[in-house]
Amino acid sequence: MSDVTKILNQFLGSSAAGGFAGGLAGGLTSSMLTSKKGRKLGKKALKMGGMAAVGAMAYGAFQKYNSAQSSATQTAHAPFQPELQPAPPGSSFMPAENDMAGRDQLELTLVRAMIAAARSDGTLDAKESQAIFQRIQTLELPQQGKDLLLEEMGRPVDMDAIVNAANTPEVAAEIYVASLLAIDVDTVEEQSYLGMLAARLKLPRELVTQLHEQVENQIE
Repeated sequence: MSDVTKILNQFLGSSAAGGFAGGLAGGLTSSMLTSKKGRKLGKKALKMGGMAAVGAMAYGAFQKYNSAQSSATQTAHAPFQPELQPAPPGSSFMPAENDMAGRDQLELTLVRAMIAAARSDGTLDAKESQAIFQRIQTLELPQQGKDLLLEEMGRPVDMDAIVNAANTPEVAAEIYVASLLAIDVDTVEEQSYLGMLAARLKLPRELVTQLHEQVENQIE
């Protein structure tokens, strides 16, 4: 398991992260970057692990969105099926097992997206930054992973890099899901940020609705 994988699993509170306390969706980013408590992901999502869980939610949203687009009888109010299904391996949602560079790059993009979203409702002062750095040192990560996370936390948010990493609509949806998991969306700033992100990722409004539904149906 790479350091980037471990960081993403920590962010999502996955059981694959080595038992990070609380099992919070966005728990690390939320509790470190804001005063919020974060939200709990359902057991199935946690069991899948970070990138797989994000990919599964994006995959489920795409399935319902495509079904609605192709069927004249499908309506926006069709019963939602919350069962989480893994995205096909080797697809645009999930790089193949042997594509380690592709998997690491996607995971790093998702980590950066979560950090950017968690920062969307304000800026960090020196005291908050120090608290973040101290918290990172307590995480169940190898020192190399902590150093990588410290580096990512210390750099300015680069929205262009995050958006440009969305080389397919599927990856764009995953970036949006990761961002949504990092925050509670209870401030005007967060709502505005997600609106801007969806627009820059060129996500159709109907797909964004499905992405929100997928996430909400995996939160306990």
